[in-house]
Amino acid sequence: MPRRSRKPRQLVVDGCTYLWTLRHSHRVLADGRSQGCRQTLTLYPQSADTGGSLHIVFVEGPGRYVPGGFPSGSGDVGYVQGGSLNLHEPGAVRALLDEASARGWEPGEWRAVEIDGWSLLEAAAAARAGDASPAGS
Repeated sequence: MPRRSRKPRQLVVDGCTYLWTLRHSHRVLADGRSQGCRQTLTLYPQSADTGGSLHIVFVEGPGRYVPGGFPSGSGDVGYVQGGSLNLHEPGAVRALLDEASARGWEPGEWRAVEIDGWSLLEAAAAARAGDASPAGS
């Protein structure tokens, strides 16, 4: 049975539980065309001593892709010539969370925080590529 796409998924990192969702959005112009596609990955810390959510946002732009589906996967984001991630994969979400944490985000912040996902992408993609490397290489 397929997973319900709107239902939050769970990720456990170092004893802290996060619920996470992925949303695609864009502006609709007066003529009905869409513009400004964006993917927003939101992580909600679940521990009693944590606060606001973390929003990692990827907005389309020159040299970047943020497709909404066919022919690319709906969760794919990346550089035309560079790193990419599938935001439906828990390992990609974990890599982005690790990179955001390395750059100072803490789950104890009591307000929601929004981070430009492009600032995290290359490092997170490199970490994912390292995880996928064969042992001993």
